Amino acid sequence: MFNNVHVFDGKSASLSGPSNVLVRGNRIEKISTTAIPADAAKGATIIDGGGRTLMPGLIDAHWHAMLVRPSPAQALTADLGYTTLLAAAEATDTLMRGFTTVRDLGGPAFSLKRAIDDGLVVGPRIFPSGAILTVTGGHGDFRQLFEVPRIEGMPLARMEELGAAKVTDSPDEVTRRAREQVLLGASQIKLTASGGVSSPHSPIDVITFTPAELTAAVQVAKDRGTYVTAHAYTPPAMQRAVEAGVQCIEHGQLMDEPTAKLMAEKGVWLSIQPFPDGMEKIFPPGSDEREKALEVMKGTDRAYELAKKYHLKTAFGSDVLFSPDLAKRQGALLASLTKWYTPAEALTMATSTNAELLALSGERSPYRGKLGVVEEGALADLLLVDGDPIANIKLVADPAKNFVVIMKDGKIYKNTLPQHP
Repeated sequence: MFNNVHVFDGKSASLSGPSNVLVRGNRIEKISTTAIPADAAKGATIIDGGGRTLMPGLIDAHWHAMLVRPSPAQALTADLGYTTLLAAAEATDTLMRGFTTVRDLGGPAFSLKRAIDDGLVVGPRIFPSGAILTVTGGHGDFRQLFEVPRIEGMPLARMEELGAAKVTDSPDEVTRRAREQVLLGASQIKLTASGGVSSPHSPIDVITFTPAELTAAVQVAKDRGTYVTAHAYTPPAMQRAVEAGVQCIEHGQLMDEPTAKLMAEKGVWLSIQPFPDGMEKIFPPGSDEREKALEVMKGTDRAYELAKKYHLKTAFGSDVLFSPDLAKRQGALLASLTKWYTPAEALTMATSTNAELLALSGERSPYRGKLGVVEEGALADLLLVDGDPIANIKLVADPAKNFVVIMKDGKIYKNTLPQHP
């Protein structure tokens, strides 16, 4: 039980008055401004909040658990067992940064998720996409040139063997591969509707999937009670995806006003990332990848402006790839949203708003219960913050110092405060 805390509930613009919060099992059982009776709290561990802030665990809506620490070459050539162990270590660090849930948008994370859920590894909840669906020459096609052409019946490329990405060049292939990912446990289907930054043969301006291919993916998702999210930067790619029934656009930094208006009319989510200055440096100087990163980053301000103007349902994610150093700044990336939003709006985005996006998975959600809020009946994913993050959002940028208690699913993973029986 948390005594004497001020609650940020994941939705409000201000903290509550002094409150007490009782957790039983993996749920929040009671929130009260008066003392919770001793018989109700019998046997509970008492945490004296000392007037600190209790808030929901943070949610990163665009994460790649398997791709944070390795380089692109290592991700494709290293033993998958070692890469998974590397990802497990990063998963523990992710949770210790206060991110109790991530939406994984591409990579062979199913085994890691199972190990976390089974208690073998400490890490966040994972909403996995499994392999990214791409097309020949699309974002996510990391094949070497000598692996082209692909001939019917030939072995899968290394990236496909690993479960990182699948090449789908027809509606039938899209249908098959999308069904496979749901079979393996995907909570949503991820595809790449435009070119991308990190792929070597994928210019930003290209449109990849045909309308029929996009529709095939959307139909699989609809039939299985979930949704499709599409990587897309440019207006033509975004518009084609939206018209096909995709429910979430990832990135969108190069969107224009007609595209934002279309997304608003269709109720489509924008999962955009506040890419930090210097992000391009993870790619070699003079490389196409670095130039593409710079092009995308220039559009971030305008994209957020349009998202606010048209009241788009906007999610926060970090999209850290191939950079363990940048991963350490996950909380700082969230804090950087104050360039466009108030601290309360930014924190809401990373908690209850992101949870609304996760809820699009419906029955394919791997977790039963409400996330992203501090309210009775919700899942007990909680952070106790030494200070008021609404008054000083920079507190989330230093989780080692400022997150004194980290709880996920009712279990305490960090507690630097004195405990009283």
